[in-house]
Amino acid sequence: MRFAILTRIFEPEPSAASFRLAALAETISASRHDVEVLTVKPVAGQHSNDEARPYRVRRLPVLRDSAGYVRGYVQYMSFDIPLFFRILFGRKRDMLVVEPPPTTGVFARLGAALRRTPYAYYGADIWSDASASTGAPGFVVKTVRAMERFAFTGAHVVLAVNDGVADRIREIAPKAHVVTIGNGVNTRVFAPGGTELGEGTFAVYTGTASEWQGADVFIRAFAEGDFGDAKLVFLGQGSAWSSLKQLADELGAPVRFVDSVPPEQAAAWLRGAAVSLASIAPGSGYDFAFPTKMFASWGSGTPVIYAGPGPARAVLSENPVLGIGVEHEVDAVRAALVQQFAVTQSHTDEISLWAQQNVSLSSVAERALGAIIDTPTKLRTR
Repeated sequence: MRFAILTRIFEPEPSAASFRLAALAETISASRHDVEVLTVKPVAGQHSNDEARPYRVRRLPVLRDSAGYVRGYVQYMSFDIPLFFRILFGRKRDMLVVEPPPTTGVFARLGAALRRTPYAYYGADIWSDASASTGAPGFVVKTVRAMERFAFTGAHVVLAVNDGVADRIREIAPKAHVVTIGNGVNTRVFAPGGTELGEGTFAVYTGTASEWQGADVFIRAFAEGDFGDAKLVFLGQGSAWSSLKQLADELGAPVRFVDSVPPEQAAAWLRGAAVSLASIAPGSGYDFAFPTKMFASWGSGTPVIYAGPGPARAVLSENPVLGIGVEHEVDAVRAALVQQFAVTQSHTDEISLWAQQNVSLSSVAERALGAIIDTPTKLRTR
């Protein structure tokens, strides 16, 4: 089969979507299918390493925001509109794999219909729910939901990262064909035994920090707690980054902020940490989500403190060696930090082995390809 993966974010830009799609491209190629990735040009200073990949990558110029990200509807359109014409006049493919946002899903469905090509759509999260949680006007939420429904319904198959996302997709688009494939991390990169970064005892929050994640709870816990010389490190980027810096300054919390780094360096920070941190603010529209930053930590052999609702709490309850799950409250987080900093016995190998067996991205990619191939192919026009 001839595949094309359509995405406005891809390696070397560090993100869960980048890693997930690169693993899928590798799996498709290893299964002796033809695959090409249509994505964006990296920011200045980032090396794509495309020549070393076992598949083709075509990169389009794109508008980025002031922070250097393809984020915002003008930026999305700068990718989506040229992509539509690439689908329309480019090589004929047997299957497209489309990564959100919903605007890309709309243009991909339109282009795919004109070329009579089926597409698979990645259901990594629910953008309309996220819009609602940030207080977007009602007409914006309705528009995003309509675009999402259009993308879901037209897909050959929607690939959901967990059962909670799958259930929500079925509520929004009852006619969509949804398969849960799970989510994971590259356990070759996020693995124990390599270089460690960071000094002394510290907790690390890696990856995106947006308002709906409520990562401020960790800064408040550090500001109010007494953890000796232990510090908090934020490693990444996100829409809440500046407000988190401001909060740390206001509270005088021992927090260091480090901008996004390549995956190999992120893994080194995780290996050096006593514990990593992840959170979801209750009622933000993401109660069903499972933060992928937790998978990266476990792959590196580092336990996690997770604050918030959702399926992550059950996994931590069933596997105490992986860390601690608590309510999204300062007192609960502070107590969990005290408990985790007091741990003297390392469980690195046990945690890493669990990750290899349960959240390996290569296994997720194999399930994704299986779901695409095993679903009877027919153009969906509903």
